Parts: sequence; C-alpha cells; structure tokens
Amino acid sequence: MRGALVLSLTLAVGLLASSAAADDPPVAAAKLPSRQANYAWDHGLLRASLSFRDVMDTSLATKLSSGLPTVIAMRAYVFPEGSDVPVALAVRTCKVTYDLWDEVYRIKITGPGGDSDGAAISTEAAIRKCTEVRDLIVVEKSQLTTGTPYYLGVIVDVNPISPDMLNQMRQWVSRPTGSTNIGPSDQLFGSFVGLFVRNIGTSDRTLKFRTQSVVP
Repeated sequence: MRGALVLSLTLAVGLLASSAAADDPPVAAAKLPSRQANYAWDHGLLRASLSFRDVMDTSLATKLSSGLPTVIAMRAYVFPEGSDVPVALAVRTCKVTYDLWDEVYRIKITGPGGDSDGAAISTEAAIRKCTEVRDLIVVEKSQLTTGTPYYLGVIVDVNPISPDMLNQMRQWVSRPTGSTNIGPSDQLFGSFVGLFVRNIGTSDRTLKFRTQSVVP
C-alpha cells in the first residue's frame, strides 16, 4: 500500500516537472542552502519559527511605500530526510499595503489557523511582521514516524505573478480539515509538489532554503 502511495506521488511530481520549461530544472530540497529554524512541540503539533528577511532587498523595500500592495508568499514543505516526497505543507501569505492617507502599513496575514490583520508605522516593522514567522504550525506529530528526522524545504516568493499559485494557497489554508498534511486524496497535492520541483520564475524575487532536521 505504501509502495503504491509513493509511486503515485512520484508520478505526480514527474508529470508536473515534465511540463516545465527547459530552463526550469528540478530542485532537490535536501541540497538547498541551510538556515536555522526553532522548533517546538505543542500538544501534538510541531511549530516552527524562522526568518527570511533577506528576501526583501532595498528596491523591494522602497516599493512598499508606493501604496501598491506587496505579497510575500511562503511555502514550507515537511520532508523526511532521504525522501523527495513531502508529508505536509504549511503555507503563509502576508499582504502589505501602505495607506497613503493614514501613513500606516496595513498588513493581512493568512496561514494555518486563519487570517489576522495588523498594522505597522515603519517600513522595517512591516517587513519584520511579514518575514519573521513565529510558532507556525507545520505538521501533526501523529503524521510523523518516531525516530525519523524531518526538515522544512521552504520557498518564499515576493509578488507572485501566477494567480493560480495564490489561489491554490488560499484553497489549501481554507480546507475544512485545517490540516497541513498532504496525500493523494488532496486534489491540490500534485500542484503543490510541482510548484516545489520547478523554478517557475514568476515573482519579483524568490528565496529557497532548507532547515535543520527535527526528530519526533
């Protein structure tokens, strides 16, 4: 049964990757640049805190005050060490719009657990709210194999051009189960795996990295 599951997931990845352009090579999540995350177990949930402030360069930071919305979209896939098949996916989007009238940054964050609204009075504070993730729910412990190390393969996009990707992310966090677990029964599974193995090049800037492992 498990062999059939892995085969079906591998085929889904292969089909999506084959549809990518020649300049969109597959990405091996395990070989991405590594950065530290802080993990914590919370009543059967694995939470992670991580930062990707460097996704915002000077040019993008300057654009924040233009009044046009900026979206920072993050996907964090949970991979077992030694496998290319993710077992969970946590997504988080942060939309920042500068209110020219009130001179304040309006911030809307969407992720596991729902939406939250906020504000910031400075550019740096707005960037910090969007790029410093605290206690993000990434996976249920019951979905992990005890003694097996897992890591996060993370992709961060600034202003994704693809409306399909953002729509899929919205659908993912609004699923009735509210879970980050992924499998062949999820209609969106193939699409999300494909988005990881491809460099789709449809954002102002993309940052990819992996975290250190955690063992349940």
